[in-house]
Amino acid sequence: MTVTVAIVGRPNVGKSTLFNRLVGRKIALVDDTPGVTRDRREAEGHIADLTFRVLDTAGYEDVTDGSLEDRMRQQTELAIAEADVILFMIDARAGVVPLDQRFAQVLRKAGKAVHLVGNKAESKAAESGLVEAFKLGFGEPIALSAEHGLGLSELYSIVGQAIDAAAEKQEAQAIADLDAMPEIDVDITPDMLEGEGEEATLRWNPRRYLNVAIVGRPNAGKSTLINRMVGEDRVLVGPEAGITRDSILVPWEWEGRVINLVDTAGIRRRSRVQEKLEKLAVGDSLRSIQYAEVVVLMLDATVPFEKQDLALADLVEREGRAMVIALNKWDLIEDKNAALSALREACERLLPQVRGIPLVTLSGLTGRNIDKLMEAIFTIERSWNSHVSTARLNRWLAGMVEGHPPPAVSGRRLKLRYMTQAKTRPPSFILFASRPDALPTAYQRYLVNGMREAFDIKGSPIRLWVRSGSNNPYDDPSKRKMG
Repeated sequence: MTVTVAIVGRPNVGKSTLFNRLVGRKIALVDDTPGVTRDRREAEGHIADLTFRVLDTAGYEDVTDGSLEDRMRQQTELAIAEADVILFMIDARAGVVPLDQRFAQVLRKAGKAVHLVGNKAESKAAESGLVEAFKLGFGEPIALSAEHGLGLSELYSIVGQAIDAAAEKQEAQAIADLDAMPEIDVDITPDMLEGEGEEATLRWNPRRYLNVAIVGRPNAGKSTLINRMVGEDRVLVGPEAGITRDSILVPWEWEGRVINLVDTAGIRRRSRVQEKLEKLAVGDSLRSIQYAEVVVLMLDATVPFEKQDLALADLVEREGRAMVIALNKWDLIEDKNAALSALREACERLLPQVRGIPLVTLSGLTGRNIDKLMEAIFTIERSWNSHVSTARLNRWLAGMVEGHPPPAVSGRRLKLRYMTQAKTRPPSFILFASRPDALPTAYQRYLVNGMREAFDIKGSPIRLWVRSGSNNPYDDPSKRKMG
């Protein structure tokens, strides 16, 4: 049984620092600048043997004017509504400020278990602030140092009690549901069992997770698309460019599969990234590409295939990730047929390294073609996981060499002996040749493009490594016909 713990408070009191400590790694951006966190972020937290869900939130601002700060406040209030335990964090060194008192009123109305946390309490300068915190009405504050890990034992007690209470409630509900359940007969067939005889148990089919990162330039509509996909305002959106800073993971179910959508900060050209916070945000986005299985590169259909778009596509290919290109804001295009034809031609011409990549037109604002986007994601995932048997691969190689032999280099003919697939995700092959260093790059491209067509590995990166080898281990000399 698990519970949800939300860390809330005004800006710059150390919420993200505590979030990173509970998660065990630095996944939330941390800086001395107030207001770094804008969305609510979730992850699996740990204190000793306890495991729970923890939410990081934006610093609370008491505004209701429709501004970015107002939308950040709404995200924080959604986290409060979702939480089982609320850690209300203040800066113990600064003491209680008016915004803390206003936020305390909001939390009292929420009707949730609120625990006051006085952060930055590692020095004597925090003592007066901890005493002053009693007037907020949440009892004795927990003296904590998120940066140094002090005070976690008290958080352990709070979270442990919440988990025990939730487990007791779940058990009571399960008993009540069981008592109310009518008796039914279930036909169990042999294929549903694991093991034999009295020790046989029902098979368990684990649910498959797929990590999908959505990347692109600022203001391409990444966050709007995610909100439309999950059916709620899960991540912060607005007309301002560069709202998203942290990479936010949003679990979502589609056709029985759990899709971990990752919203990322917009990535501009390196020469334009000057501020420290933007550098941190871009670095977080680039790490999301490395951990994704499928990357959706979102382009603005009104200004597609900018230089930065092509640089991002090349980065995804070099990282070996499966990729889908999503042309957002398609509802703004007038002559759709002509535009789509031109964009397909441009894609093949500008991105030859991922020939056959899926290209999907959509509107994140209206939700148009989300089903086609998911279909393309599953298609490219299958391509990314392609496996070709060694026998089939070498029959194909013989045909390719016969149709177009490798060129002679320095008067000596190159011999391609055999191929085998080393791994999938992405499909990676080893070609053994007499002189691997002499095999021209153009001929390697010829082989890669041939594999795309012959084995339907379209759109996925393909790795081809050329190695030296004198004998084919799959060739048994004893089976050769004697002349």
